[in-house]
Amino acid sequence: MDTQDLYNLSPAVRLMLMGLVVALGPLAWVWARNKNAPVAQRLRVLTLVTLFLTFDLVVFGAFTRLTDSGLGCPDWPGCYGSASPVGAQLHIDAAQSAMPTGPVTHAKAWIEMIHRYLATGVGVLILTLTLVTWMARREQQPGAGIPTPTSVLSPWWPTATLVWVCLQGAFGALTVTMKLFPAIVTMHLLGGLILLALLRAQSVRYAQGHEQEKPSVMSTANRRFVLAAFAMLWLQIALGGWVSTNYAVLVCTDFPSCQGSFWPSMDFSQGFTLWRELGASHEGGYISFQALTAIHYVHRLAAYVVFAVLMLLALRLHRMRAFRLQARWLAGLMLLQVATGLSNVVLGWPLLAAVGHTGGAAALVVVLTGIVFSSQTSPARARVSSLNASRMSA
Repeated sequence: MDTQDLYNLSPAVRLMLMGLVVALGPLAWVWARNKNAPVAQRLRVLTLVTLFLTFDLVVFGAFTRLTDSGLGCPDWPGCYGSASPVGAQLHIDAAQSAMPTGPVTHAKAWIEMIHRYLATGVGVLILTLTLVTWMARREQQPGAGIPTPTSVLSPWWPTATLVWVCLQGAFGALTVTMKLFPAIVTMHLLGGLILLALLRAQSVRYAQGHEQEKPSVMSTANRRFVLAAFAMLWLQIALGGWVSTNYAVLVCTDFPSCQGSFWPSMDFSQGFTLWRELGASHEGGYISFQALTAIHYVHRLAAYVVFAVLMLLALRLHRMRAFRLQARWLAGLMLLQVATGLSNVVLGWPLLAAVGHTGGAAALVVVLTGIVFSSQTSPARARVSSLNASRMSA
């Protein structure tokens, strides 16, 4: 297939219209239920709805990947130049006749296109958030001197989110046109989770702008621990994405050992060569079993550390009244991750457990992002720390 076949933009307008149709329902519901509410409240509700649909999109993206439907339509943005698999029926029939199990079948084509419809709908919602926030910013009366809910709404949050969702669309296109290139697929997964984090942060800011919530104070030590745990979570998710996109889950089917050993034979250099084709080594041959073992086992070893850190964080947060609910969510999600992770290993990577593992990681991102943006250190302590720093520099 040549480059022209990989990118066929003829159905782009119809796909945009499909995305608009997907977005109209949530938009109508938000505006009907909140038509008399302040603009910050409406934007917060719309952000939460968009966050929910983006979470669904991430989980459905995992389902698309795990059912090997990522190439169900081998061109982008449509399916054999059509806006749906209905128009591509003859092409899909021919491909399925040649290879009955895929990568192109009618079921896989529908899975892939539904994923694209959802993604386009989320893009429309984020575009709406951006436009409405900028309009609200312009309608604010300058020079009043009294901060209003609108005055603290930064349009740069939805703008950054809009830019990021456009980048996600580009990664989605590359996922197809570069034939499931592991680094691209992993970045596409991470990009979806970053989109969740941006939306969650945005929803917190809108709530603070509407004065429904105020940042909760925690000690500097606890705040640093939260940020460190947040960074570790992202590293672990990246490692997990690398396991999934390289199909390295089943190289270790026992637990807690791997291949009957607590330190199996591993090739770290080949396993963590990032820029290579799926199934290929950095030298151009097939990737070795030892390399796949390294990919899997590093993720497993890191999981022990991340589990301990996040459970300790949940314990520390539970001692603070303002974060008890988040602490319970954090602990519950970590136990879910352990259950689904072990199921992937000992039950042979069942689809429900694999999709649940990705969904659990996405939920952890949402919870921890909320904690990060709804907390702050004590203003008095921050001033003291700043004063001490200035004295030391003097």
